[in-house]
Formats: sequence, structure tokens, C-alpha cells
Amino acid sequence: MQGVQFVVDESGRKTGVVIDLRKNRDLWEDLFDRALARRRQGEPRETLEKAKGRLIKAGELRLDASR
Repeated sequence: MQGVQFVVDESGRKTGVVIDLRKNRDLWEDLFDRALARRRQGEPRETLEKAKGRLIKAGELRLDASR
């Protein structure tokens, strides 16, 4: 893969990777998204409907009547 170099130890095992972010922006974004999702895995969740209701009640969201 162009723009990706593996770092190897003295026995030839891959121990790291160097990614050219200018050439592989999408790859970096995917890796970052996965790491972020894993970190947030244990956080409390709420449904979309519950979040909408909370935002409407707080005046931070208005529903468009034409939809």
C-alpha cells in the first residue's frame, strides 16, 4: 500500500506502522473512528427519540412542520 510503512523489530516482526496522512486520509479517519467507538463502548446511551425530546424541551431543536 502506497504511503504506509511498517516498523519491524530485529527479528522482522511488525511492531508499528507509519502512515502518510496526506495519501491515506480515509484510512486514518477509519482507524480513529474505530478507536473512538471502542473507547466510548461503555458510555451510557439514549435513543434518538429520547435525545430529540430532550433537545426540543430545552429549546435547542425545532421540528419543521412541513416535513
